[in-house]
Amino acid sequence: MSEKKMSSSRKHQLKSLMLSIAKGILEEEDREREEEREKYMAECCPPLAMPRTLQELQELCREIHHKIDVTDEERYDLEAKVNKANKEIDDLKIKVQDLMGKFKKPVLKKVRMSADAMLKALLGSKHTVNMDLRANLKQVKKEVKEEEKELRDVGDWRKNIEDKSGMDGRKKMFEAEA
Repeated sequence: MSEKKMSSSRKHQLKSLMLSIAKGILEEEDREREEEREKYMAECCPPLAMPRTLQELQELCREIHHKIDVTDEERYDLEAKVNKANKEIDDLKIKVQDLMGKFKKPVLKKVRMSADAMLKALLGSKHTVNMDLRANLKQVKKEVKEEEKELRDVGDWRKNIEDKSGMDGRKKMFEAEA
């Protein structure tokens, strides 16, 4: 289980060897990248021959505009695909978070709010109708019937007691009975 220590000269030699191999690989990758770029440019962008007449120049402009339109369509399609993929990724992230169960719903405070304030908060400046429910109730005038007035007068016990108190009251009672 004893490990042999490497000498510093051996470490330095291995390090320089690894760096030289990595440098060779990077140079080769750069060369390949440059060749691919030249190949792509030759394929997609042929050498430009400057037209000599006005008609040839107009034809060249039409071709360039057509290529620009095609490129814009491709860009738009790719952008739409990327946006759709991003939306799907966000939805999947939300699903994963829900499945993990680590998301806790925050405790909401109870807020006392009138109906007007609630509508104003929901609808913003569009809300102009007042929700004063009492103002919308019908006003009904109460008519007091004469019969009810008579019943109230007769039903007043204080008046009856005052009338019956003393000798005059008893005398009236006997006279009323007779």
